[in-house]
Amino acid sequence: MKSSDARKLTSEEIQVEVNSRRQELLNLRFQAAVGQASNPRLIRQTKRDIARLLTIAREKEQE
Repeated sequence: MKSSDARKLTSEEIQVEVNSRRQELLNLRFQAAVGQASNPRLIRQTKRDIARLLTIAREKEQE
């Protein structure tokens, strides 16, 4: 998710998106542990998406 798209979301929508990305990250980690990971780069990308969303949520709180 691009940061410009995330900035258009409300705080509640950002929190829902963070929760879904965390669930996705958990599934990706399980797949990597079992050796079924189709694309290991997705773990890094998902972690960055979570961080980006949390940063934008924090910016909105401070406004």
